[in-house]
Amino acid sequence: MKRRMSKTLRLSLLLFAMSIVPAAARRADTGSGSHGTAPAGDAAFQATTAAPGSAVAFEPYTETIPDTNVSFDMVPVPGGRFTIGSPANEPGRGEDEGPQAEVRIEPFWMGKHEVTWDEFDRYRFAKRLPGAGSAADPASTTADAVSKPTPPYVDESWGFGKGKQPAIGMTWHAAAEYCRWLSARTGRTYRLPTEAEWEHAARAGTTTPWSSGPEESSLADVAWYAANADGAPHKVGTKKPNPFGLYDMHGNVAEWILDQYDAARYASLAKQRERAGPNGLINPVFVPSDARYPHVVRGGSFEDDAAHIRSAARRSSEPAWSRQDPQLPQSIWWHTDAIFVGFRVVRAVEEQSDLKDFKSAITEDSPDMKR
Repeated sequence: MKRRMSKTLRLSLLLFAMSIVPAAARRADTGSGSHGTAPAGDAAFQATTAAPGSAVAFEPYTETIPDTNVSFDMVPVPGGRFTIGSPANEPGRGEDEGPQAEVRIEPFWMGKHEVTWDEFDRYRFAKRLPGAGSAADPASTTADAVSKPTPPYVDESWGFGKGKQPAIGMTWHAAAEYCRWLSARTGRTYRLPTEAEWEHAARAGTTTPWSSGPEESSLADVAWYAANADGAPHKVGTKKPNPFGLYDMHGNVAEWILDQYDAARYASLAKQRERAGPNGLINPVFVPSDARYPHVVRGGSFEDDAAHIRSAARRSSEPAWSRQDPQLPQSIWWHTDAIFVGFRVVRAVEEQSDLKDFKSAITEDSPDMKR
């Protein structure tokens, strides 16, 4: 049965559709390690755009992980133009949040909630199946071929509980591999959001520091953060959603982003935007290397103050997040000092060319920092 879009979402789709330029464009981003990919065409920006190779409407849906009773909800996020970064006069602004740059995003689905332990544990404890995948489940061999986390050095839940609690403490590599496993199991391509996709989704058409408004007082209804979280993450979806219907985009747990972190990233984007021509800078992403660090983390967590859970706030991962891991080499699956980080998944309506078949390049031999 088809699910109806909310009035707010329909209005957002209309507003973004009005900002769309009429023609396809080719890659505009020429920076080192940075990419912008052309859309397939204007059909990709329409609210009823079909998913690649199928007649699936651009609507909310529920995905059930095969052979389990675990499911999660995906929310359509309309494409369009928005300004990434924060204005110079925004209170709490970091130096790495500017200069602002206009970017164009193609439509995608995003997890309504952060990935929970119910979901992540299906990946952690999945068993390898001998032999080839069955005709009934041809994806089984591929899914089980995806590497899985080794046992953590400490209690992975850190005493916060499991179930609908957000999964925490996994490395960027583990989050990326979860997405690859999930894709193989479901037959749909899931991945981490790009930094531009995440901020577009977090802002949900707003330009204020938080999607809930310009004042910190607006956060009480939408965010678990230092002022109200009592030092712990909370079950997903227990606050109000943003205008796109996404929960916990501000606070609860910080979220892994696909991009490699670069403090000067937005200065590069602004220059690329100047060269991009009338169609603009499209789907920018800083495709990561094989280095363990740094990757972008967005949204802030239950440990952060209001300034650090703003829509534009950025953070980078660092070796100190595994300071207490005594192993040599240290785990590529778990951090011992980053219990505030989790993630959520996205699915592109039509995947950009530089992210097709994306796979983490990190191994135990990877360097800590980008070469």
